[in-house]
Amino acid sequence: MTTETRTFPPRPLHAVKAVYARQAGCPSSFALAVADFEPWVEGVQFETADTSTVPGWSAAEVAELHEAFGAGVREELAALDPGTTVAVAVVLRSIKVHEVDTHPRAFRQAGRQTVRNALAEAYGPPPTPWPRLP
Repeated sequence: MTTETRTFPPRPLHAVKAVYARQAGCPSSFALAVADFEPWVEGVQFETADTSTVPGWSAAEVAELHEAFGAGVREELAALDPGTTVAVAVVLRSIKVHEVDTHPRAFRQAGRQTVRNALAEAYGPPPTPWPRLP
């Protein structure tokens, strides 16, 4: 736990990538996402770039993946040390899906992983490893 106060992100972080892939029989999970983290006003602003079309997926299904990703981002940011002020605009730039193994839960986990990757890029690796994702 850090004792210094800091604001996340300290600078723009572009093209932060996360892959959530679990192959342990059926069902499996897959999500790939790339997002930008920009300094903003206090709080979390979440937007999606033009990732609204995925071949073979309806707009409603893709919107559900976006919502799940945003939920994962917010969950992970809410769990930061109390000394960290979150003032970020997160822009989901691109996603990749698997026709069978992609589902909202995988994108929720990818959102959490994207924040972890952004934190590592901004501040270096954590002093202790994050808990393993389920």
